[in-house]
Amino acid sequence: MPAKTAVDQPWTQTLRELKEQLQALQDSEREHTEALQLLKRQLAETKSSTKSLRTTIGEAFERLHRLLRERQKAMLEELEADTARTLTDIEQKVQRYSQQLRKVQEGAQILQERLAETDRHTFLAGVASLSERLKGKIHETNLTYEDFPTSKYTGPLQYTIWKSLFQDIHPVPAALTLDPGTAHQRLILSDDCTIVAYGNLHPQPLQDSPKRFDVEVSVLGSEAFSSGVHYWEVVVAEKTQWVIGLAHEAASRKGSIQIQPSRGFYCIVMHDGNQYSACTEPWTRLNVRDKLDKVGVFLDYDQGLLIFYNADDMSWLYTFREKFPGKLCSYFSPGQSHANGKNVQPLRINTVRI
Repeated sequence: MPAKTAVDQPWTQTLRELKEQLQALQDSEREHTEALQLLKRQLAETKSSTKSLRTTIGEAFERLHRLLRERQKAMLEELEADTARTLTDIEQKVQRYSQQLRKVQEGAQILQERLAETDRHTFLAGVASLSERLKGKIHETNLTYEDFPTSKYTGPLQYTIWKSLFQDIHPVPAALTLDPGTAHQRLILSDDCTIVAYGNLHPQPLQDSPKRFDVEVSVLGSEAFSSGVHYWEVVVAEKTQWVIGLAHEAASRKGSIQIQPSRGFYCIVMHDGNQYSACTEPWTRLNVRDKLDKVGVFLDYDQGLLIFYNADDMSWLYTFREKFPGKLCSYFSPGQSHANGKNVQPLRINTVRI
């Protein structure tokens, strides 16, 4: 075996370095290829999503336009019917009172002629037949006039139209209720089960069950969702802590629970007085400029979408995209109240009554 020369060692070192650089370039090439493939997929998906969203937006506005056109047509038809009915009533009264006026005028003429008679015998001879001649000539003016219903077509017209449209808009804020059987024993529910607050008193003597939360101060909604589109709103004003969202019906309710998708919870949280986060793994900080007073929760179960909104202006807060494996219930936690009076306000399901 020939002995290594002085040139062999630098050559070997250079060869190793070049191979390492080649490997690094090949790794970089693979990573860039994968990144480009991902970007191309995202490009195609974005174009496809944009096309789909254009259709969705177009259909939503076209439905509103159609509803508005239908309401406009119905209101104009109602206006024409009211106009025709009012005009007919007025014209009939004009005809009747015109006839009565002629009879009154005839009666007045008869009396004037009689009163103009200067001969007493002739005057008295005609008095006997006067009552018969005046019969049906005197009419009382008992005019009843019904105002044209202009108020139906004026006032806060746009608000009136909006209220009439409300029954055709879907979804609208649902009248959810809370399930007392799931409520932690320190939570106090209103009689109609739409408000939940943390109680500082001793725990209520409630019967324990697998349904009831025993550590997390939480409660679920009464209705379980397994399909369809749903929307509800929760009033969170003046609170410093809360968690709201969705939970799998089969999610654990015992012990300390990690509120995250892998545990069956899809929620957003307010914490530390003025911070908002999505309960992902790890948490995702939300960009919320002004303190939230009301949160909207939109669920499209079949599409696997759960979207949170600032319900005051419907600005977007966060979206969970999941393939939901079973029934879901709305989830509420008002958080614990403090002795200094912080966070004592309840959570309240906002029911829109029209």
